[in-house]
Amino acid sequence: MARTSIDLEPLRARLDGALIAPGDGGYDDARRVANGAIDRRPLAIARCTDPDDVAAAIAFACAAGVDVTVRGGAHNPAGTAIADGALMIDLRELNTVRVDPDNRRARVGGGALLSELDRATQEYGLAVPAGLISHTGVGGLTLGGGMGWLTGRSGLSIDHLVAAQVVLADGRTVRAAADEHPELWWALRGGGGNFGVVTEFDFALDPAGPVVEFALLFCGLDQLAEVLRAARDIVPGLPRDVSVIFGALNAPPEPFVPESVRLRPGCAVIVVGFGDADEHAGIVELFRARLTPVFDMVTPIPYLALQQLMDEANAFGISSYEKGTRIAEFTDEVIETFVAHIPRKRSPMSLALVYRLDGAFSEIADDATAYGGPRTPHYQLFIVGGSPDPAGLAAERDWVRAFWAALQPHSGLAGGYVNGLTDFDDAKLRAIYGTKLDRLAAIKAAYDPDNVFHHNVNIVPVG
Repeated sequence: MARTSIDLEPLRARLDGALIAPGDGGYDDARRVANGAIDRRPLAIARCTDPDDVAAAIAFACAAGVDVTVRGGAHNPAGTAIADGALMIDLRELNTVRVDPDNRRARVGGGALLSELDRATQEYGLAVPAGLISHTGVGGLTLGGGMGWLTGRSGLSIDHLVAAQVVLADGRTVRAAADEHPELWWALRGGGGNFGVVTEFDFALDPAGPVVEFALLFCGLDQLAEVLRAARDIVPGLPRDVSVIFGALNAPPEPFVPESVRLRPGCAVIVVGFGDADEHAGIVELFRARLTPVFDMVTPIPYLALQQLMDEANAFGISSYEKGTRIAEFTDEVIETFVAHIPRKRSPMSLALVYRLDGAFSEIADDATAYGGPRTPHYQLFIVGGSPDPAGLAAERDWVRAFWAALQPHSGLAGGYVNGLTDFDDAKLRAIYGTKLDRLAAIKAAYDPDNVFHHNVNIVPVG
């Protein structure tokens, strides 16, 4: 329950940023998160403008005995940015992106969105490997790993994290890097928001864009098995300058889609080339030789447009439920499970998308970061149930859970991606992190012994 008797005025006086409480103008808008199924009422929202504001908010919450949550982009499917009766530390005012093109570095505020990071870095033809949805927060995505179109070519977001400015539970602001607080730096790269509030990230940048080669081949649902077999045969052998995401979704209601096909269920292969146009065209032809698309689009597009491709389908306010799983190989049993379960989804917003994780991703040693998963080549599946309103979500949630459960005997790998967890427990954490969980729990005990930061995929302090 909300702790409405707490006097908020001392905190309001200490903050340079705004404090928004129930009854204040903008409270209902400020407490919204991306998942429209989540409706929670925090004690107040502290819009922090600098690390001192963050430290003041943490100190106030601890003294008052209320929980703390942290909001960046508020895109986490479990809605961990908000809790009833908690003090939300809102980082959106900390969204500055400063690019040093000569040294290929970017210093990024903890509340920045991918769209803000991409716009700033693309001015110089540079990028951080990151997610697919541009209104995702840089902070939450990075702390869990960060995968997307550039993963095979450049690795995860955490593989480019050089340093981080962190406000700890005790109010100190520290720099975590290889030469300062190295255990904290290791934990931040994959351990989620368990160890403090990151107010600034320092990333190394790679060349990418400003234009990439793009192809979308959309097939009817009757070709789902053929699409999955083609991907199984073609994708593992691709050069790292070519990235493919494939899976099942409804055709978008876009002008380039024939009107008779719009919103129809089907399956798709998206092929993105970051290098030679002829190389990209040759790989598109490999898929064409195996498939009969009901429509396709092959064209160069701006990298910024690529990064916004999934935005509308994942618009802020859609009610959603998500589960993911790793898949070692696309065996016949895995394909048969897809074919059995994909037609059972009801909402055109629900989908299942597959990434291939290899290349630069697999060149990082398993224990180099706290990333919750193996660095061996494999697939990552995201199953997302979506509905325009919470009332329609129950059926999609059932579909996600049944599909996920049916895949488990055939996946060949335990665990999933920490950023895609909607519900979690100790057993799931152990499946994700393996023996890393013990090291993370010890680091948690060193930096947050009272588990102040527990509204997340929580690692309990031990040690």
